[in-house]
Amino acid sequence: MIINDKLFALEDQCKYLSKCIKESGTMKEYLKAKTQMEQSTEVKALLADFSKKKEQYEKVAPYQDYAPEFRERKLVVRQAKRKLDLNEQVAKFRLAENQLQQILDEIGQQLAETVSLTIKIDAGNPFFENRKHSGCGGNCHG
Repeated sequence: MIINDKLFALEDQCKYLSKCIKESGTMKEYLKAKTQMEQSTEVKALLADFSKKKEQYEKVAPYQDYAPEFRERKLVVRQAKRKLDLNEQVAKFRLAENQLQQILDEIGQQLAETVSLTIKIDAGNPFFENRKHSGCGGNCHG
């Protein structure tokens, strides 16, 4: 790579883009939701409960055909996970996280398309994809 004024200009634009993202309302909502979730005693308790039950489940999971308590522990873990996921603070955080990720995915797609329309973009979200990808016939990414 040749280091010249174009490279420095590109670096400046990247820094400006990062600054704009960090100062955006979406980022502020994400950070607010994250802080509220991390400070919530209810979320901490739900997370501790889920982690404990998951650990108990993982102890018997390799022996699922022989462990009589396997199905019960699996159900208990799923219930604890659902309780955690349905917590208001966790739900707000996940929503804010998804909104921020969508912005980052859109930026990535726009950057890639600026360079070439044949660049593959892995947005990690099958609902985000709106164009066919090269190399897979367009069927593997939505």
